[in-house]
Amino acid sequence: MRKTFTVIALFFIGAICAQETGTIAGKLLDKESNNQPLPFANVIVRGTTKGSSTDFDGLFEITDVPAGTYTIEFSFTGYQTVEIPNVTIEADKVAVVNATMGATAAALEEVVIKVVTNREREEALLLEQKEAITQKTSIGAEELSKKGVGDVATAVAKVTGISKQEGSGNVFVRGLGDRYNVTTLNGLPLPSNDPSKKNIQLGIFNTDIVESIGIDKTYDVRNYGDFAGANIDITSKDYKGSGFMEIGLETGVNTVTTGVDDFFLTDGPNYSGFYDINPPAFPLSNYNFTTSWDRRKTSLPINSGISIKGGDSFYVFGENTKLSLFGVGSFNNNYVYREGKSRGGVTVNSIANSDFDYFNYAYNTNTTLMGNAGLKHKNNTISYNVLFLNTSSEQQKEFYGIIDIEDDASEGGGFIQRAVFERTSLITHQLLGDHEIAENFEINWGGSYNFLKNSEPNRRQVTLVPEVTNEPDGPRSFRLVSAASDNHRFYSELKEEEVAGNLKFDYKFKKNEEGKFDGKITLGYSGRVKNVDFEATQFNFQIFNTIPQPIVDIYDVDGYFNQENLNNGLFRIRTFRGTIDVPNALDPQFYKGDQNIHAGFLNFEYAFSPKLTILAGIRGEQINQSIEWSTSLDPEGDSNELDSFEILPALSLKYELSERQNLKFAASKTYTLPQYKERAPFLFQQVNQDYFGNENLSLSTDYNVDIKWEFFPKSSEILSAGIFGKFIENPINSITIQSASNDITWANTGEKATAFGIEIEARKKIFENEIDKEDTTLKNTLTAGINAAYMTTNQDLDSEKILEEAGLSFIPTYEETGISGASDLIANADVSYYKDFSKDRNMQLTLAANYFSDRIFALGNFGKGNIVEKGVPTLDFIAKAQLTQNITLGLSAKNLLNPSIERFQESVDGELNNDPDLNLNFQEKDITVLSYKKGYDLKLSLSYKF
Repeated sequence: MRKTFTVIALFFIGAICAQETGTIAGKLLDKESNNQPLPFANVIVRGTTKGSSTDFDGLFEITDVPAGTYTIEFSFTGYQTVEIPNVTIEADKVAVVNATMGATAAALEEVVIKVVTNREREEALLLEQKEAITQKTSIGAEELSKKGVGDVATAVAKVTGISKQEGSGNVFVRGLGDRYNVTTLNGLPLPSNDPSKKNIQLGIFNTDIVESIGIDKTYDVRNYGDFAGANIDITSKDYKGSGFMEIGLETGVNTVTTGVDDFFLTDGPNYSGFYDINPPAFPLSNYNFTTSWDRRKTSLPINSGISIKGGDSFYVFGENTKLSLFGVGSFNNNYVYREGKSRGGVTVNSIANSDFDYFNYAYNTNTTLMGNAGLKHKNNTISYNVLFLNTSSEQQKEFYGIIDIEDDASEGGGFIQRAVFERTSLITHQLLGDHEIAENFEINWGGSYNFLKNSEPNRRQVTLVPEVTNEPDGPRSFRLVSAASDNHRFYSELKEEEVAGNLKFDYKFKKNEEGKFDGKITLGYSGRVKNVDFEATQFNFQIFNTIPQPIVDIYDVDGYFNQENLNNGLFRIRTFRGTIDVPNALDPQFYKGDQNIHAGFLNFEYAFSPKLTILAGIRGEQINQSIEWSTSLDPEGDSNELDSFEILPALSLKYELSERQNLKFAASKTYTLPQYKERAPFLFQQVNQDYFGNENLSLSTDYNVDIKWEFFPKSSEILSAGIFGKFIENPINSITIQSASNDITWANTGEKATAFGIEIEARKKIFENEIDKEDTTLKNTLTAGINAAYMTTNQDLDSEKILEEAGLSFIPTYEETGISGASDLIANADVSYYKDFSKDRNMQLTLAANYFSDRIFALGNFGKGNIVEKGVPTLDFIAKAQLTQNITLGLSAKNLLNPSIERFQESVDGELNNDPDLNLNFQEKDITVLSYKKGYDLKLSLSYKF
């Protein structure tokens, strides 16, 4: 119907024009998408400067074409060029050229057309966003390349209302942290690589494997209900083009890292990041450790990387069946150096219990292997994906100063060295299927097996203090070290094994005049069965202070910890369970458990009119999370179980204000589940802070509301604004309890928390010029984008609730405060310039900026202020040039503003806890607890495509 009206209108326009020119118009369809419109394809009239592009509906129009006979050329990134010759243009008339592009060879006016579908383009994802009922944002491979993004965490942080946590791959969505988000790969869940986190760190995913990243900030009952921030779905590459292979090389430096005189790392780990080691035999009776305690000088810290990827697609058993293959393998590393201040245990008098100058040398690796195979037969598709990731982080941490203002090195001169190596390996297998049984009936299914292993083998910590307390610059020894655990070797291993599956049936009804269906009912099931197993053994080196202790060189600890000094009785080796005399001394600490989630859901989608569409759904989810343990905090061990059945409704509305404007509404109920580390009474020890779990944690209940206006002026442009609100019952927070060491644990801290905000986004093509050449069209474009979110968050804090439910002593400084991780303002902006010099030579320059304002890192307690992460602006420059058909060169300079990264404990200001029975004093002055600078990151890359 729409096509008919368009053609009639074009004939009318041609009739009233009195000049020797005509018009070309038509519609382009995509056979791969069941003859849906193919938008954003370029259409030019060869031999002229005339051209256009197809719109959202696949329509195009080229006016004022001089009368004559021409060749019409269709082109699209990832598609083979299509040429239609002998199109005759007559004065005052419209030549209608309709075409259907598909993966099969099709004769069209004596021209063979062969195309490949590409869904990585920014325009295609904007169309998907425009057509969706839910409020989904996506980032494609094209935009990732333009902004020089190398990992998924950085990519997601470019989206409105999302910021990245410094020093990690975790993200905050609308002020809500890790526990409120969900991460999936092709719609199936992924395990976490950190026992304290719900989601796998997005920073470990190289964007080479990514086709697009979808971010759902409103809830759909097809997804798991453990959601309040966003569902982040990584769609892996699904290549459908002609055969190719590409090799990439990169190298780079960090200005702070290369500026140090010498770079040190730990003994043991290798260059590849695949290092692993087990405790030695008979560790309590003999000194059998083979790795050194001391740091090792390493080579010049130059970052490097290599990658190879390739793909092909071809027909098998005739033109109805197509096989697609894609694979990528990459390895990259980077060196990091940090130097600054580190303080802990700040009092209400703004005095730090520990006060260090700290230095951190780090070496990180990422190895990625991914392959997929897709088989498409008519309207049936089956695909298999396999992904292997191996990431490692090696750190040589050194702290100099006051260890404990009332005990160890109270006047300075203390030294702590911690040598850390952490490795995560993940292997994921996925089998996915889509089947169109009939025009109005489809089946979609998927299954996955995930195995994750996170290990911290052979962590070493050394603690030395001045031989004479009031001589901080004097010689050091172990004589006055307080605890056996201050000098230790630590081995831990976390294993997660999970099987997950999705199954849904789509039934469409009430076919309309345009051949589409007004209604759809979706019925489905999703489930995941996960097993978690964590074990750790720590060997403490107990110093015998009754024996004269020698002076120790802080960089030659091997001269002290050896078999000779063990025989001489200077120290002994023990675990938390005891020495060699205890039969079960080598039994590891552990926690383990099963998490089973099974859910059924029903969605009803209906277009009440061409403008109004509703999506209403309900999900029932059975959750069971069991845990058992035996740790240093509870050697006898125990178990606990969290069991709940949740009914989760969701509603989404879409109203088309015009052909290019939408108004969307969404409301839902969800929940937030505590993590295993948060419930396990295991003592995780850091240099400045200890953590342990609370088995009495319960889940939170979340209520979410969103309203959004969207306007799509052109295929690559968007202007949107929205408001959102969240109400969280029984929120979970990390808290500092009243104890000798100010340990941190987790608790349901109050009755409620709220978050409200405004989001805006704009993407605009500032200008676009096109020059037609004989063999191509040269483009010259300037585009810009900006998005921002302003939020206000609040939560009440209830010490009596925490004491009653968990038996923990916590006295909050504030009666009310903001949500941890929530910035009032988050903003992103970028400007990109693109220019073609010839068919195979072009250049792209991008300047990208990001800012998040101050946000709470940890809640204040006992009269002390919140620990706040200071707001940080960043500015990156990315340049990319295609030099020939095969060679591409890239250059990036990141963190150009090089701001100070700082956390500070703020002076108290807000709704104070004025309980007269507590008689609290309040902190009056800010104090920095962490500070450093990251330096500039410079990188040069080269790729060659066969």
